[in-house]
Amino acid sequence: MTEKWLKWAVQLQSIAQAGLTYGADKYDLDRYEKIRSLSIEILHEYTDIDNKKLRELFASETGYQTPKVDIRASVISEGRILMVKEKEDRRWSLPGGWADVNTSVSESVARECFEEAGAVVIPRRIIAIHYANRRNNLNFPYSVYKIFVECDLSEINFIENTETLEAAFFEPDSLPNLSLNRNTADQIKMCFDAKEQKLFETIFD
Repeated sequence: MTEKWLKWAVQLQSIAQAGLTYGADKYDLDRYEKIRSLSIEILHEYTDIDNKKLRELFASETGYQTPKVDIRASVISEGRILMVKEKEDRRWSLPGGWADVNTSVSESVARECFEEAGAVVIPRRIIAIHYANRRNNLNFPYSVYKIFVECDLSEINFIENTETLEAAFFEPDSLPNLSLNRNTADQIKMCFDAKEQKLFETIFD
């Protein structure tokens, strides 16, 4: 669950960003900039991130604020699911990451599988679109939509890269230490359930 202070900081940032984008009066723009600065102060108070870094990560966007899109691949072969060990926290996740601009969902998930696991996959269907702030252990200053895509595996040959340490397959009852901001045990169970059901209904929210 998202901490209340983080929800408030995100909401203040969203109001400020919209006001700075669409506002015209110079006094209103000044007020919106102060609201944005206040949101940064709130985050700085509750995290170890300095103000300069927060402004770069959290308050540098322009335009109407919309959710980020995180795409995760469900690649199940012989009853086991493909996971990668993240360099960032040395925990395990489904291959995936932020969607790139000018790239479709299927292109993004195929790219992430190849870059993080050395896996060549064929995307088949969307299993779920989750509002991750309600389902994952997130401490991000923005909203996240997490899209789970079922993929068929063509081949795999792990390649050393900057994001992951290794790739491996796991059975549903022997999952490794999970990177919970990326995926939970319930979300991985959902992927196994979808694999077993040809008419699995897409889950959202």
